[in-house]
Amino acid sequence: MRSIGSGVGRMVIALAACWGLVHHAAEARESSLPNIILVLADDLGYGDVWCNNPQGKIATPHIDRLAAAGMRFTDAHTTSSVCTPTRYSLLTGRYHWRTRLQSGVLGGLSPPLIAPGRLTVAELLRRRGYHTGCIGKWHLGMEWPRKAGAPGFDDNIEKGPEGWNVDFTRPIARGPNTAGFDYYFGISASLDMVPYTFIENDRVTVVPTVDRSFPLMLGREARRTRPGPAAEKFEAAEVLPALTRRAVEYIGQRAADARAGRPFFLYFPLNAPHTPIVPTAEWQGRSGLNYYADFVMQVDSSIGQVARALEEHGLAENTLFLVTSDNGCSPEADFPALLAQGHHPSYVFRGHKADIWDGGHRVPLVVRWPGKVRAGSTCDALVGLIDFMATAAELVGVKLPDDAGEDSVSFLPLLLGKTTARLRETLVHQSHPGKFAIRQGRWKLALCAGSGGWSQPRDAEAAKKGLPPVQLYDMERDPGEQKNLQAEHPEVVKRLTALLEKYVAEGRSTPGAPQPNDVPIDLWKRP
Repeated sequence: MRSIGSGVGRMVIALAACWGLVHHAAEARESSLPNIILVLADDLGYGDVWCNNPQGKIATPHIDRLAAAGMRFTDAHTTSSVCTPTRYSLLTGRYHWRTRLQSGVLGGLSPPLIAPGRLTVAELLRRRGYHTGCIGKWHLGMEWPRKAGAPGFDDNIEKGPEGWNVDFTRPIARGPNTAGFDYYFGISASLDMVPYTFIENDRVTVVPTVDRSFPLMLGREARRTRPGPAAEKFEAAEVLPALTRRAVEYIGQRAADARAGRPFFLYFPLNAPHTPIVPTAEWQGRSGLNYYADFVMQVDSSIGQVARALEEHGLAENTLFLVTSDNGCSPEADFPALLAQGHHPSYVFRGHKADIWDGGHRVPLVVRWPGKVRAGSTCDALVGLIDFMATAAELVGVKLPDDAGEDSVSFLPLLLGKTTARLRETLVHQSHPGKFAIRQGRWKLALCAGSGGWSQPRDAEAAKKGLPPVQLYDMERDPGEQKNLQAEHPEVVKRLTALLEKYVAEGRSTPGAPQPNDVPIDLWKRP
């Protein structure tokens, strides 16, 4: 007679073997997760990248090489045509206009925009075993320690001297380390805002002791950045090289773990080619155009150094590498001088940074992932940088809760070539003063009469000229947004306006339970 004990024993052994297979399969899945690097250039125009604009005059060989080995997106957008809002949407998957920031950008000393408990893509990836690093420009607010009796900071850009109200000897609260990043090195905001010193994790690396400012562009001493607290030897021209060195070092430090199946996520938001436009001596004059074009070439070189570090450490094959920009090119680049030499930073698109037109928010997006993303491919589907959250979640097998990534749509199927269908129904944009636009398929509706930003005609001027209060463009036939069709297609204006109202009312634009906005939303921003 067979003993019951022996049968149970064999069953336990069989179950243990099955568990072992499942456990090893899970380990294999974990180890197959790719490293992720996202480079966010600052004020890099769509047409500044040569693979997007073959008629352009700026050489970008490293970005072009990534595009040749991966996918180039032609209809990628930010949610805003300026810095802070784009960064919020990118890291949270939620439209920035659902927060208190209804226009403009934060200052270098402004309080945090990301609310406590808000899931970021960094925290999502950290929970899935990633080491997470942010190296570069933060510009999402921090809680700076203040000297006794000093007033608090707000969302306005500081005039400079206010920076001396900070007690730089004490740790900073609620910076990148509390937004999901294990490691941070960089600057608090744009390099034309105080303070001028590096931050590592929650402390400045050198306590500011002097007042400094820098020319907004080399050779133009009259127009300068805001003067204020600076580390004694801090130089604006050395920021991009310093950030690039740190990024390369980070990859080297994480390489052994990454090869062992413990991946990393590196968010690399550059300070350039934003003002101050200060290419190092090595790059000055290299473009033959102006210092802005030289600075773009230096940015491209920084990206190339990161790509080379991946190769040297044997990580390139299992790294998802994305390169993009936070908005369009700034007029500080000197558009007239560039146009006179045959270079258009916005390519065929109207406007530039700060505007509601596509020159303000259509950005380069290049993605390389060897063996997964088809080399030399082009994607014309509408996507947003806000979609990075949902894309990362799908990549690591996580279902986002209802109160996270409310406006994010995964473009992973596009990357993997599983579909060419339109995945995103609509995308909402804002200009610097907070004017709204919505894109759906071929149609784009802007709720303002003019540029909504800095280009001519500005909204007040457009209204004086009697231009209609809204603009409707057929982006397939008219990508330069020259012919306003609002009078010919009132039904489209009505439909898109209703969609915007729905997205505001429901607190989300993707399927899921309705969510609250942080503040009331004014779609029209009328005076």
